[in-house]
Amino acid sequence: MITFNRKKFFDSYRSRFGPLTQDLVDALEFLLGQIEQDNRFNDSDQDRRQLAYCLATFKWETQHSMRPIDEFGSTIYFNKRYGPQTKTGKILGNIQDGDGATFHGRGYVQLTGRANYTMAGKRFSQELVAEPAQAKQPQLAYQIAIQGMKEGWFTGKKLDQFIATGKAPEFEKARAIINGSDKAQTIADLARRFDEVLIAAKL
Repeated sequence: MITFNRKKFFDSYRSRFGPLTQDLVDALEFLLGQIEQDNRFNDSDQDRRQLAYCLATFKWETQHSMRPIDEFGSTIYFNKRYGPQTKTGKILGNIQDGDGATFHGRGYVQLTGRANYTMAGKRFSQELVAEPAQAKQPQLAYQIAIQGMKEGWFTGKKLDQFIATGKAPEFEKARAIINGSDKAQTIADLARRFDEVLIAAKL
């Protein structure tokens, strides 16, 4: 597992991302605490870079709040975009009218669709199909995001395919884990900055 020097982390964060609000400090403190207890990450370069990419993804997907959020949109919008009658809805395992809105994106990586809620619920012994709003609960949202990125839940692509030992990290290509190539360069740039922050903050 990894341990961080908080002062160095926040000093480095400010120098690379700009000023910090108290709300953002609190959100980052929560994430650092989760990471320090997470045995899926150790002190290797590979794990640090994977973690940097995860944090960059969280930053982008949460509109830079670093807190789990709901995807923005109305019930009509979600059902039109993700309903069982749509190609996307079918891929997401939505089978009932209203599934598009019920299983809209939530969390650090916008968990979306009945199939993903079902899988995540089984993995973490939570009734996410019956209570989908739980996917936004911070501790569970963190677990879903990390496990999903490591195991390829969202697109079939895994972190290890792009950030592996002995190879230069492919931060741009890693966007395929979540959403094809959408904003791939932007998130890759965030990941490189987060990697510098993590290097500076490791004890």
